[in-house]
Amino acid sequence: MTTVRFGIKTAPMHVSYDDIRRVWREADAVPEIEDAWLWDHLLPLVGPKDGQAHESWTLLAALAAQTERLRLGVLVTSNRIRPPAVLGKMASTVDVISGGRLVLGIGAGGTHQPAGAGGIPGDNPAVAEYEAYGLALVPPAEGVARLDETVRILRRMWTEDVFDFSGRHHRLKGTRCEPKPVQRPGPPLLIGGWGTRLLRVVAEHADIWNVPGPPHNGVEFIAERGRVLDAHCADLGRDPREITRSVQVLVSYDDPAATRATVDALVAAGMNHIVLNLPRPYPKGVARWLADEIVAGRRTQEANAAARPGLTA
Repeated sequence: MTTVRFGIKTAPMHVSYDDIRRVWREADAVPEIEDAWLWDHLLPLVGPKDGQAHESWTLLAALAAQTERLRLGVLVTSNRIRPPAVLGKMASTVDVISGGRLVLGIGAGGTHQPAGAGGIPGDNPAVAEYEAYGLALVPPAEGVARLDETVRILRRMWTEDVFDFSGRHHRLKGTRCEPKPVQRPGPPLLIGGWGTRLLRVVAEHADIWNVPGPPHNGVEFIAERGRVLDAHCADLGRDPREITRSVQVLVSYDDPAATRATVDALVAAGMNHIVLNLPRPYPKGVARWLADEIVAGRRTQEANAAARPGLTA
């Protein structure tokens, strides 16, 4: 039976820094929760437009300094907001601050998308966000190509003393990154998304693939995207089992049984890392509650399967 790892996600909008810090500190003391995540938006995606939205990497550095055990990252960093080498420098610094606990989560970022894309109702929220901050949306194919170059730049920043880079979208000369990350050859790389072209980049470069799950994307859709990733791996000669399959699940505080059922369905579809996305406001002791109500049930299933050989997830 598949052994599943669990993390949490606190989307930093319409919520205070103090509340996020409290939840992360709680989770740091709950070993059943292995990692914690933010997201990367500059304006709220839902709710009042004038609400709080904390910048993710600044916040991540603060939380890295105030936790000791959790692996941590941004799910996922927009590749359209920070130049690749700047992001590489930031990531190296956060890995040092955290003592080697960073997972570099990244996606293509703001691209031209139709209304309702990604399971989010309404117009593409990136339009208003990027206009407000002077950022440019790009066509999806260009977004994926830029992401591929960024990944190559990050790897070189973390492993080489000095280098030049000449790509279609990015040019660097005499790039250095000191200090290097604590983790060698660098932090694990998580790539988020589900498009066929993006999954090719996942197959070539990623340690972890992440995709939003229900209610944004259904279980069958995620399973089908996993098969596309498998096909890319076969084409590249890579063992698909090398890539952790990660999915985000919106938690129901009122109906934990429904959340457990969603987790079970996603595990049966091949996912082995569950990020529990926490609705606001965050209840006191929510990390312990997740461990008792969501994680414990899965661990019981795994233990029962181990005692009865031949069962699968």
